[in-house]
Amino acid sequence: MATGLDVFDKTVQESNLWLKDIMDRLNTNDRHHAYSILRAVLHGLRDRIGPESAAHLGAQLPMLLRGVFYEGWDPTGKPTKERHELEFFVHIGRELPRSDTIEVEEGVRAVFDVLSKHIDRGEAVKIASMFPLEMRKLWPGFVQSEVRGRQRGAA
Repeated sequence: MATGLDVFDKTVQESNLWLKDIMDRLNTNDRHHAYSILRAVLHGLRDRIGPESAAHLGAQLPMLLRGVFYEGWDPTGKPTKERHELEFFVHIGRELPRSDTIEVEEGVRAVFDVLSKHIDRGEAVKIASMFPLEMRKLWPGFVQSEVRGRQRGAA
């Protein structure tokens, strides 16, 4: 569906590529489900990293996904303080119509993987380093390795 405006057509195309990547990682053909997961994880991530980091991340998202990212956001009381995976999964699961811990974990891993491949690598590493060690394992291996490398270099 072409809109006649290159900027709109480009963001729809980019957003669809992200959605397709998530669908592939979740092994589903259900675009609505993949979208729901993407939206819920982006909101959970946004709430967890705080307003300043969320603004940096939002600037790297395709325009359409940036709107999804900021949709309904109230930065009051952010960042959230989840220190354990289960707390983070519960936070994300509140936005999903039906979910269990395994489905949410798979969704988080899929979105973090896609996100890490589409945004600046340094930004992905910076965001992942904001997570406690237990939760950092949700990020792709190449991001985890770089976080460890930077931490060793800083020590």
